[in-house]
Amino acid sequence: MAPPRDTNDTTNDIDRVREPIVSPYMPKYPDPMSNVSKFKIIESTLREGEQFANAFFDTAKKVEIAKALDAMGVDYLELTSPAASEQSYNDCTTISNLGLKAKILTHTRCHMDDARLAIETGVDGVDVVIGTSSYLREFSHGKDMDYITQKAVEVITYIKSQGKEVRFSTEDSFRSDLVDLLSIYKAVDKIGVDRVGIADTVGCANPRQVYELVRTLRSVVNCDIECHFHNDTGCAIANAYAALEAGATHIDTSVLGIGERNGITPLGGLLARMYTADKAYVKNKYDLTKIRDVENIVADAVDVTVPFNNYITGYCAFTHKAGIHAKAILNNPSTYEILDPTDFNQTRYVSIGHRLTGWNAVKNRIEQLKLDLTDEDAKQVTQKIKELADIRPLSLENVDVLLRQYHSAKESSNHLSILETVVSPDQLT
Repeated sequence: MAPPRDTNDTTNDIDRVREPIVSPYMPKYPDPMSNVSKFKIIESTLREGEQFANAFFDTAKKVEIAKALDAMGVDYLELTSPAASEQSYNDCTTISNLGLKAKILTHTRCHMDDARLAIETGVDGVDVVIGTSSYLREFSHGKDMDYITQKAVEVITYIKSQGKEVRFSTEDSFRSDLVDLLSIYKAVDKIGVDRVGIADTVGCANPRQVYELVRTLRSVVNCDIECHFHNDTGCAIANAYAALEAGATHIDTSVLGIGERNGITPLGGLLARMYTADKAYVKNKYDLTKIRDVENIVADAVDVTVPFNNYITGYCAFTHKAGIHAKAILNNPSTYEILDPTDFNQTRYVSIGHRLTGWNAVKNRIEQLKLDLTDEDAKQVTQKIKELADIRPLSLENVDVLLRQYHSAKESSNHLSILETVVSPDQLT
């Protein structure tokens, strides 16, 4: 953290430290169990995302999405089970043969038939799942924990024998009995599973519960830990961060968070959160400038628009409006931005055509237009903008017209009368 600035310091403003301070309340020493600076992303748009209400991806679209995510640098791509349909099988095969840098996974039931189909497609790994909560054991598959453990060992052993990576996950983990969970995780860890998975299938968990469960699991298994969080109650990103703090190694995401019901941890949102924790790690590992492109591809494919307040790419994400905010942003963007828009190939925008505007923001626009006006001129025009904006907000073009008219009139000392003449935003065309 930068030291307090000495009021007698003669250092030029341009030399001032401009890196954002994330928080003075961050831990002074990192938790030795934490993987906040060492995590991997399992991108599940082509599996979980297919469960989104509007989703239908043909093969060409799946290939386009897979290539876009691979270009971003995600570690894994997870695809729909080949047992789901003939086309799902063919798509697994097609994407497995693209030669992408990301490892290709498919997500299957804990069943030997599914495992054999998965191996046939040529994927790099298989994500095996079975429900363990009392709800799912009674109302879904109807199996007890002894059967589940036996079947898990059988399927995992087969997949490992084929030289493939394998993850075993319980479904509805946070409504499952802890003793049951730890027992089955220890059993699969003993036979060499690559990862065990925790799934908040109904989005009921909170960060404290996540931290405690992952920390407990970390103490009983040696393998990696993957976490899958649904967003029904708005905790998916916070839960993912808490999981990494507790020792999880892999997080499942989807583009724009699409998935079953309200979806899962959004890729862009997770990267925004992790950027604030370890910017160098995130920037060096993932191409953050490609987030907007992949989101636009997926949004178009599922017929939705990117939300106005979307992490990083929402059109308001880097828009500043209040006068006090605008002044500080113009002096040092870190005052009101924890993310640097240039790292994401985004642009900062200071809105000035409204009643909350401040003269510093208007002065900045004057400088952008290279108009020869003083601070007092900026204050005069700002007051007029406020008056007009009480009628309706002004577009940037409206503001520019007013500034240019004022500038031209100043040459004949008629600038103040110009302000008196303009009484409606409709005159600024």
